[in-house]
Amino acid sequence: MTTVLFTCAGMRVDIVAAFREAGATTIAADAGKYAPALYAADRYALVPLIEEHEYVPKLAELVRLHEVDLIVPLADMDQSKLAHQRDRLAPALVLLPDADVVDKMSDKYLAHLHFEERGIDSPATWLPDDVPTDAEYPLLVKARRGYGSRHIYRVHDRAQLEQVVTQTPEPTMVQAICRGEEFSVDVVCDFEGRCLNAIPRTMIESKGGESIKGMTVRDTALIELGCRVSEAIPLHGVANIQCFREPDGTHKITDVNPRFGGGFPLPLAAGGRYPELVLALANGERPEPRVGDFREGVVMTRFLSHICLTAGPDGTLEPFSEELPEPVESSPSSS
Repeated sequence: MTTVLFTCAGMRVDIVAAFREAGATTIAADAGKYAPALYAADRYALVPLIEEHEYVPKLAELVRLHEVDLIVPLADMDQSKLAHQRDRLAPALVLLPDADVVDKMSDKYLAHLHFEERGIDSPATWLPDDVPTDAEYPLLVKARRGYGSRHIYRVHDRAQLEQVVTQTPEPTMVQAICRGEEFSVDVVCDFEGRCLNAIPRTMIESKGGESIKGMTVRDTALIELGCRVSEAIPLHGVANIQCFREPDGTHKITDVNPRFGGGFPLPLAAGGRYPELVLALANGERPEPRVGDFREGVVMTRFLSHICLTAGPDGTLEPFSEELPEPVESSPSSS
């Protein structure tokens, strides 16, 4: 049985549960004891904050103690650290592309340059000081390392652009606004960079940058786009490709996130079987591409749910009405 360690587990109960159902032994790790996904896993661990020196050593300890086969980051924040220090996490595989690709995809400006170098169409993008005088407003000012729609602002003239750039507490870039319909394509690639599947979905509604309503679509152009982009970058593992179909029929790539997307339940429900494919890769198998093998017209609409916790005999938190996970921290309440 493959043992999977999920980092930054947070609220991603859906992903942890899907891997359990696919036959994996699951360990969820997070810095916060109230992260719901901790209590959806077979075992859980509280770990240091990502920026702390002991973060990777603690993950490496978990790999050793629990014979972890695969590490799956569920958020953006620790990807660069894991990609650069994957040797310290061996023999576990880290489900990420090469470190240089991770670094570029985490910086929206560097990602744009990488797209251009690989012949991938992307909206016109500049550093704030390089915006041409004849640029067509409105424009978007974005944090280069923003996520979850944080620090994205629409500006209508040069003066407002300069004001927003000055007031934004992070390095920014400026991007032309896409005028068409937005789509996401959830892809899975093997460790050679071959795209195994690409499942497009509409963005019916999003909140805080995360899809809460969407539908899978069998759109040949988007499927081919997902395959071409993922292999050109190249990606390894899973990723979410965000794009716009412009009025002239072209597609502009705005973001590529090398992790499971917020709309993960859609490709899962559509029969993509991404957890099974990932587990096969972790076991050294070479599954054949199954591009286009999914159900179209599957609609996702999200709702609030919860896990109620109570203190166990040793003071650790436990779900009091569900099967209890096995704590792997001696004193998780201390974090």
